[in-house]
Amino acid sequence: MKTIDSKTVQEKLAKGEDLNLIDVREVEEVQEGKIPGAVNIPLGLIEFRENELDKNKEYIMVCRSGGRSGQATQFLQSKGYDVTNMEDGMLGWEGPVEK
Repeated sequence: MKTIDSKTVQEKLAKGEDLNLIDVREVEEVQEGKIPGAVNIPLGLIEFRENELDKNKEYIMVCRSGGRSGQATQFLQSKGYDVTNMEDGMLGWEGPVEK
């Protein structure tokens, strides 16, 4: 499984890179703040909403600490998606958040 840390994600966004971020936390958690531009698809809905994703794009999966996003990464990887787990999750995020 490919991994990336929150600091690297923040640096890429600061450089203007267009990243496809999927936040797999529950809706209530995301309402407390998410990385700007991240799309919320709770982990329990990933298998039902995977058709919203494009196998030709790279995705970075985000959760609170990296556990749930790791599960989502493994699931989507098994389905042929190019996915990377943000291993330290929102606990490691020091950048801006949107509510």
